[in-house]
Amino acid sequence: MFGLVALRHVRPRPPANGRLAGVALHIINIVAIVLLMMTATPTRAEIPSKGKHARVDPQQTALDDADMPRFAEPIANVTVSIGRDALLACVVENLKGYKVAWVRVDTQTILSIHHNVISQNNRISLTYNDHRSWYLHIKEVEETDRGWYMCQVNTDPMRSRKGYLQVVVPPMIVEGMTSNDMVVREGQNVSLMCKARGYPEPYVMWRREDGEEMLIGGEHVNVVDGELLHITKVSRLHMAAYLCVASNGVPPSISKRVHLRVQFPPMLSIPNQLEGAYLGQDVMLECHTEAYPASINYWTTERGDMIISDTSRAGDKYETTSTVSGYTKYMKLKIRAVGPNDFGTYRCVAKNSLGETDGNIKLDEMPTPTTAIISEMAMLNRSYDGKRRHRNKFESANALPDYGVEEWRDGAQGSHGGNTGDNNQTPVRNPPGAFHNSAGSLAQHNLLGKIMRGIKTQSFGIFKRLSSYLPAALLASLPASTSRWRMSNMKSQAHTQPLETAVGVQSNINRSSGSSSSSSSSSHRTIHRYLENKALQPST
Repeated sequence: MFGLVALRHVRPRPPANGRLAGVALHIINIVAIVLLMMTATPTRAEIPSKGKHARVDPQQTALDDADMPRFAEPIANVTVSIGRDALLACVVENLKGYKVAWVRVDTQTILSIHHNVISQNNRISLTYNDHRSWYLHIKEVEETDRGWYMCQVNTDPMRSRKGYLQVVVPPMIVEGMTSNDMVVREGQNVSLMCKARGYPEPYVMWRREDGEEMLIGGEHVNVVDGELLHITKVSRLHMAAYLCVASNGVPPSISKRVHLRVQFPPMLSIPNQLEGAYLGQDVMLECHTEAYPASINYWTTERGDMIISDTSRAGDKYETTSTVSGYTKYMKLKIRAVGPNDFGTYRCVAKNSLGETDGNIKLDEMPTPTTAIISEMAMLNRSYDGKRRHRNKFESANALPDYGVEEWRDGAQGSHGGNTGDNNQTPVRNPPGAFHNSAGSLAQHNLLGKIMRGIKTQSFGIFKRLSSYLPAALLASLPASTSRWRMSNMKSQAHTQPLETAVGVQSNINRSSGSSSSSSSSSHRTIHRYLENKALQPST
């Protein structure tokens, strides 16, 4: 009988509130058993008498089974996160006058019988549909709800199906067993512990929050598996925020941040220990320090006076700034309009509770750039720009007649006696920029030669120093005659040539035929270079 089978599964709960609660629970179970016995239907199979064997008809048994209630589908296993609602479904066909009950298997507790909820757990409820589908609801499931649940029909023998309720729990960090922020001295060993719980059991790993690699056991790794992170001989490079991450496939994963701070005395580095400046120049001194706890940094003069800058006052002599990045501090000292008393040694100092350190920077005076060098640089720049504009002008416009190189050479091979004074000769056409054969022009030419020889004699050192400052492109653009003049000067070679030769050449040019044949503008530049070269040659 179903009632007798159900009886084996009914166990009264332990008394919760004394003897009265136990008696009430016992009475409820007895009532449930009586209801099952009253609604039980006797089997049609013949019950054998004692000592005799019954003959069972297989066809009759098959007909009887077809007429009995049956489960349309198995009870599906259900997985739900803790705190959510769970639903177990039982579908029975051909139920007729039989009853359906839900039973908790592991505790052998009847939860409901047909339309009535027997359990005293207010989180459990029952719904049904068309006398066919029976649903067991468990609201806000707890871990204790995990287990097997049975749907049974009070046939004889009893028919039942079972489904499993899986309750999963997302990971959670156990604060009492997990490391908090730590401060250690450099060189010590460090162990960080992370404990997590959940269902299934969580997977725990360690990593740096900034994504950088960790130096563990002499190897650079991104992740350390397990609850324990052990670092031997910790250094300032290990100073960072570490994340303990726990996950078990049940969202969300959880993590805890643990800051590891490493204490060490100040250390100092100076990019340039020797700086140079000329009078009136602004100069910047730099000093880099590392320390934890953070150090107190300042500058002193050679006499030991502390340098204090007031950023609120514009144009103050000294300006000190510092930029912090982690445990590194970048110090800068700006000295405006360096004077004679500003040259000397400056000291940057860093102090913290573990020690102090300092470093020296020497500021030396550099020669002030002379007016001659500045003037020469300006002159060369103007010469370079002027020649470039002159070349572009003549190449694009081509307005004036040009004189070919061959014409100039022919004139140089003629008479060197100057102008013959023939009144019947054709009008003279002078190349642009050529010297005229006149007293005024000759005096100007001689004066130019003297000026150039003076510059050559007294400015060789200036040109030598200037060449080290000028860019290679500018030196390459200088006239070829200037380069030859410098080379001859360095080789101490004195080439003499009478100035009259240049004038005679000019006279021959003046007497040469003024042919109107066109030539390239390079001929014009060739004549100028020749005359300039003659003017630059020193006279003996």
